[in-house]
Amino acid sequence: MTDARPDDALATLAASFAAGDERALAEMYTRWSALVYTLALRNLGDVSEAEDVTQRVFVSAWQGRGRYDPERPLPGWLVGITRHKIADALAARTRDRTVEAALIATAEADEGLHQPDLAERLLVADELARLEPVPQQVMRLAFFEDLTHAQIAERLTLPLGTVKSHIRRSLDRLRSRMEVTYDAH
Repeated sequence: MTDARPDDALATLAASFAAGDERALAEMYTRWSALVYTLALRNLGDVSEAEDVTQRVFVSAWQGRGRYDPERPLPGWLVGITRHKIADALAARTRDRTVEAALIATAEADEGLHQPDLAERLLVADELARLEPVPQQVMRLAFFEDLTHAQIAERLTLPLGTVKSHIRRSLDRLRSRMEVTYDAH
């Protein structure tokens, strides 16, 4: 009978979670956050990104609890979500690097060939001005003072993941704005 108790406790936890009990989510986090974090860290190789993925996994699990089948093993379900979030983080990393490389290549090409036209410079300046103060400061340090993410985090006393998130969101916003502008021409 003692062998059935852990299974019963897990089944009760799964049912409570599916029913929307926040204490069940807290228990899940206590039990499996180290597993989620370890998987993320092994795949991403970055502490900050692994922490972000861990948080996203549990937020996603909570938001998707209506789709969770309590008959399914809860740890396996979390590992599945973790794999998806790791893939998302890797894709975001690739997009960030691609956009950054394109910006750098464009800037280097423009230095040698011609100055960026006034409309482009105004568009970029306008987009930077539309950012909230902290993301704006992060972007200025990254692109005008050429600081690394770690240097920006240190200078602004922000977590490295927060700096990366600000840059990613700001670049996405700038890219979307540039696409709209160029599609209109």
